[in-house]
Amino acid sequence: MNFRLGEFHAFSGGGRRFLYTVPSAGIFELDDTSAAVLARLSQGEATQEELLAAADAETIGELYQARIIATTEAFVDPPQPLPDNFPLQTMVMNLTNQCNLSCQYCYEFGEDKVATPEGKPKFMDFETASASVDYLFTQSAGRHGVHITFFGGETLMNFPLLKKVVDYAKQKAADQGRAIDFSLTTNATLLTPAIIEYLSANEIGVTVSMDGDKASHDKFRVFANGKGSYDIIEPRVRELIKEHKTRPIVARVTMTSQAMDVLGTYRHLKNDLGFHEIGFAPVTTSPNRLYSIDNRGLDSVLDQFGVLASEYLDHALRGEHHGFSNVSDTLAELHQGVNKSHPCGAALGLVGVGPSGDIAPCHRFVDSDTHTLGHVSTGIDKAKQNDFLSRGHIQVKTDCRTCFARPLCAGGCHHEAYVRYGDTGHPNLHYCDWIRGWTNICLEIYGAIAAQNPDFLRHFSDRKAAA
Repeated sequence: MNFRLGEFHAFSGGGRRFLYTVPSAGIFELDDTSAAVLARLSQGEATQEELLAAADAETIGELYQARIIATTEAFVDPPQPLPDNFPLQTMVMNLTNQCNLSCQYCYEFGEDKVATPEGKPKFMDFETASASVDYLFTQSAGRHGVHITFFGGETLMNFPLLKKVVDYAKQKAADQGRAIDFSLTTNATLLTPAIIEYLSANEIGVTVSMDGDKASHDKFRVFANGKGSYDIIEPRVRELIKEHKTRPIVARVTMTSQAMDVLGTYRHLKNDLGFHEIGFAPVTTSPNRLYSIDNRGLDSVLDQFGVLASEYLDHALRGEHHGFSNVSDTLAELHQGVNKSHPCGAALGLVGVGPSGDIAPCHRFVDSDTHTLGHVSTGIDKAKQNDFLSRGHIQVKTDCRTCFARPLCAGGCHHEAYVRYGDTGHPNLHYCDWIRGWTNICLEIYGAIAAQNPDFLRHFSDRKAAA
């Protein structure tokens, strides 16, 4: 029997050597004996007898079971069929498709929008909202806890309905002996002391869409008259962070070619304003838009991400919270051994619901006739759901088959793929090098923490247990 190298990605952290095994998404520390086996196979195939000159049979067997080494007959894993029923866990409820801002890069209303809201309700009513909650509870059988994220448009433009939904959903959960929690995304322009008090009292998580200091934020996040929104939201954000103490307050930053100061943005949002966590995402757009980030821009972003990741590591080794959620989210997936068949839970454990009650794979496809999967009153069209999921499965993305980052990426965001390539199942090839570079940085951070302060990793186990 001849042996060869399996599929893995080697990295180091904290002065130790590790392997990320791609088929299983496992992380293994490499000892000298195992390293000797891999060194021998890096020169070419070898028989078992030849490998026994470098290691004992037990080590060879362990490496084989972990697929770090393989026989010349490759492992073949048939793709797993899509589940007939996958219980919902999260519903993104678009309370309105209206917004009081006119952000130029908006995926919902901007140049690359997929939504077709004409002739549909602008604001969700309670009848539709309660039917949506009923649908969530019915379709989440077997799950103790479920989650509702309130979204828009601008979510707070329909705040009275939000309060009714919270009361209705809490009562329904209590009647069934189950748990429910809530979050919302807002541009913060409509926050008031009364709203903040309500959000805190009901333990509703808040994500604020904010792009940094005044100069960065006001480039795109503007009112219809072109006036920037920073001066309006800055005092409201400070009040939110000061008074809302029951859930961490998070900022989400949209990066564009004209606003890529990651370090300055992070420091302003974390140190000056006091956000608990900050997450960054490149703008979703066609490549010909002026605000689209090109390869040079992505390289700059990755370099700055690396600086913040290094800071995160320093904090982690001291057992302290940092706040750069792009690192913590990836470390959580690495620690939990996430191995994705699809980029996210869209149309699986998560759906988006529009003001009309139409069901979409996620909030980014709400109000798009092309991507509607069904209605909360009648349920999901299984054929449409299966078509969406089949095209998005990692097994059909041939460009991804040799990429070590595919267990975490699975080809990238469905919506990004549709905007860029016209197909929700197309891999996001423009991000491939970036994703591989970022995954390697996070693996090195993980390795260093595992080597020097492994207790910190329990945070990610607890995080999954609480999910």
